[in-house]
Amino acid sequence: MAKHVGAKLPEDLIELLKKGKTVGILATFSEKGLPHTTPLQWIFPKGVESLLISINKEHTGYHNMVWQKKVMLCFLDENNIAYSILGRAGVVRAPSMVHPLMNVVRIDVIDIKSDRSTLTRVDSGVQWSYTSGDAEELCVALLGELKELARAL
Repeated sequence: MAKHVGAKLPEDLIELLKKGKTVGILATFSEKGLPHTTPLQWIFPKGVESLLISINKEHTGYHNMVWQKKVMLCFLDENNIAYSILGRAGVVRAPSMVHPLMNVVRIDVIDIKSDRSTLTRVDSGVQWSYTSGDAEELCVALLGELKELARAL
């Protein structure tokens, strides 16, 4: 059963996001009302009330969030982390300083619910690895940009 936990990021989720190894699922709607999901790997907390993400400027999820503004993000990961976040999106940097196809978006938290179940437990999230040394270099740089912006904004 879902339990609303307020508008501040829980400490266990903040610590997970700071590690830079989780995947969040971004949910948006198009102008035609069609749902769309996007897996995101470059996510970093900005305090307890906002998240910063890096996303390709050509991605459908990006276009939807620019138009709609309201988004949902879902996180499922080890230690029974299971949260859904309703937020309002706004572009912070376009393009990213790291790559011209990436933009940085801030998502201000509106509401958070815990999706933990009384019957099951989340033991692991999505496991992923880099496809090449160049991919790792880009990914590390994108996350670094989010960390820098989290301090500077």
